[in-house]
Amino acid sequence: MNTTMSGALRQARIQTRIELLSWTAVGWLIWPAIGLFVLFFLRDSSVMGSAISLAQLGIPGVAAMYLVTGGLMGISGGLMQEREDGTLLRAKAVPGAMGAHLLSGLLTYGAVSLLPTIALVGLGGLLVEGIAPSTPGRWALFLAFCTLGLAATMPAGALLGAALSGPLALGIVSMGIYATMAISGIFYPLASLPTWLQWIGQVLPTYWLGVGLRAAMLPPEAAALEMGGTFHTGTAAVALLVWTVVGLALTPGVLRRMVRRQSGSVVAAARDRVMAKGY
Repeated sequence: MNTTMSGALRQARIQTRIELLSWTAVGWLIWPAIGLFVLFFLRDSSVMGSAISLAQLGIPGVAAMYLVTGGLMGISGGLMQEREDGTLLRAKAVPGAMGAHLLSGLLTYGAVSLLPTIALVGLGGLLVEGIAPSTPGRWALFLAFCTLGLAATMPAGALLGAALSGPLALGIVSMGIYATMAISGIFYPLASLPTWLQWIGQVLPTYWLGVGLRAAMLPPEAAALEMGGTFHTGTAAVALLVWTVVGLALTPGVLRRMVRRQSGSVVAAARDRVMAKGY
């Protein structure tokens, strides 16, 4: 176990440095940066007649979207690529390497999602007044919910990467994921949606992550826009922990079955498909 952990930490440290210093990082940052740019021009537009602007409400939403995207689609896409390019097959051939490799992937994608999110929140605080945690306690709350959000979504991302047949299927699923963000209350109060959409939204981890980030980043009067007129941070933490526990209970078995199915013929078939179809 210690060998697996030390190997995973060493590999994650190397891979995280590569990812953050590569041009790939630019692609990950471009959409959140565009979101911040748009929200900057909405800093004088209020939400439902309150003292909170669309920009103030939207920046925690951008952070939540970035974390959920990294937790779900980042790790699922990476796992799918490694499944098809032979990386998992090579790790499978080395005793004890598979566990370290999968764990390092979780750590790497967690780091490359969390660190840019902190940078974006800091930049948002410079662009829009009343944004970004203002005390050490609120920074601790912010980091705690970022960690909980990643823990709640990354196992689901691993499940998607193991279960989906290829990039086309992932693209279709990603459209559904973005659609759920529209009803999760991260960009506009959930209370403004129809009741049946409110119930669906409150099932999603995205909603509860948004609650926690808004509690950490927004002034106290923003609580009036929440369901029930208060930040339900305790309930949000419990909901994210439930998603984490369920995901961790399901993921190991699915990953083991995926690893057992890895073979030279599977990798060759994936290579032939890419050569023929381009994806």
